[in-house]
Amino acid sequence: MIDPLLDYLQQNGRASYAELAGLTGNTEVEVAEKIGAWEADGTILGYSAVTDPEKSGWGGVSALIEVKTTPERGGGFNRVADRIARFDQVRTCLLMSGAYDLAVIVEGTTLQEVARFVSEKLSTLEGVQSTATHFQLKVYKQNGLMANGDQTMGRLPVTP
Repeated sequence: MIDPLLDYLQQNGRASYAELAGLTGNTEVEVAEKIGAWEADGTILGYSAVTDPEKSGWGGVSALIEVKTTPERGGGFNRVADRIARFDQVRTCLLMSGAYDLAVIVEGTTLQEVARFVSEKLSTLEGVQSTATHFQLKVYKQNGLMANGDQTMGRLPVTP
């Protein structure tokens, strides 16, 4: 079970120690110590803002790439996944169940840049058998937040 303090931080990384202490029943010192320990041991990897691409002016391209790999003896999927995750273009790399082994989210400035990354870097890696690239067209919800800014949704109309 996730610590309530960590849960609150995931929802609002800008919350003050005082606010977090009030929500969790801890003192501000206890909150600061817990957060410091999580940052030190790698539980908290970093902090970032979730932005709406249309409103922020980001004109780049994002793609989800399904990657089929050959697991390595003694390393499984870890070695090839680690090599893929180290590319600057890669934002997320996940081991998945299903027809493909890895889900990789990449970003680039143009469609051609992402295509070059797939054809010249990703698909040529030892252990990569095949890829399937899906380009992002629009963001509706990201990291639990609605992209249009409307976090409260009423009931959807029901029609017979």
